[in-house]
Amino acid sequence: MTQMLTMTINGNAVDFVPGKTVLEVCQDQGIPIPTMCHDARLKPYGGCRLCLVEVKGAPKPLTSCTTPAASGMVVTTESPRLTRLRKTIIELLLSNHPNDCMCCEAAGNCTLQEMAYQYNADMKKYPGEQWALPIREDNPFITFEANKCIVCGRCTRICNEVVMAGTIDMTGRGFNAIPDTAFSRPRSLQNCEFCGQCVSACPTGALTDRKSRGLGRSSEVTRVKTTCSYCGTGCNFFLKVRDDRVIGVESDYDAPVNKGNLCIKGRYGYDFIHHKDRITTPLIREGDGYREASWDEALELCATKFKQLIKDYGADTVGGFSSSRCTNEENYLLAKWVRTAVGSNNVDNCARV
Repeated sequence: MTQMLTMTINGNAVDFVPGKTVLEVCQDQGIPIPTMCHDARLKPYGGCRLCLVEVKGAPKPLTSCTTPAASGMVVTTESPRLTRLRKTIIELLLSNHPNDCMCCEAAGNCTLQEMAYQYNADMKKYPGEQWALPIREDNPFITFEANKCIVCGRCTRICNEVVMAGTIDMTGRGFNAIPDTAFSRPRSLQNCEFCGQCVSACPTGALTDRKSRGLGRSSEVTRVKTTCSYCGTGCNFFLKVRDDRVIGVESDYDAPVNKGNLCIKGRYGYDFIHHKDRITTPLIREGDGYREASWDEALELCATKFKQLIKDYGADTVGGFSSSRCTNEENYLLAKWVRTAVGSNNVDNCARV
């Protein structure tokens, strides 16, 4: 069993597992610390400085996301000094940010917006030059509004650390620094997997799902947790539903299998749900056409046909072909049924082909 260590946070003794950062220990204890560049799926970065905390004995505040928790450490997460520093950081971010929250796609689901409200930030305190970059929609899935980027690096880091595609990286320096593709080329299948991981990591409205734009605000949609049907991995996510229609997908960061990570099929392949050609009820062939039937009738017909085939030609004429879209348990049940109920060893799976 791992030896627990003890530290003090805001005057209270807290036990923690060795190897965690101060931010992780605080999050485990339900102690709020503002963050902008932090993502649990990524390595500690310490870029935004919003997660500053005071540590007894340290000459200046430290970033809690990069500071290892140590036994006997005394930490303060809230103080007038920290509030002043965080407010100034937010105001500096707002100095180069468009004031269009009322029509922004990420309104109500924007970390910068939440932090500005929480710390009562002054948007006009630091006037100066601002970006005037065009909106880029040079691909079918992702909209990039560069003027709303706060250069937190989450999109580039998740592309390189998790997806390991290297589609985007930080380009330019200083005021001109921006996440972009090599030579600002449009995203395409040659340089991008279109997994949308960068969108899921963005804390503002700089990166948004193009397919969902304008279809519903965060407060207008209902989130329905489900499991992806494209393979047997079992990734979870939330379907964003408005007026009984799926308008998008949102990551579930607490999902045990994927922790919010998704591929292109899971994030953008939901058009089949409302497709006009989707089969929603069993069909039984009659003559040259098909008629709709109940599940009981369809299953009874299948069972009758199987029994007749086995009776006329033997069990080896029947087999089962399972799908990788099913779970391991469902594939096991199919194999068990073929071997015991049918009496055949003819079992295969599309993953082997």
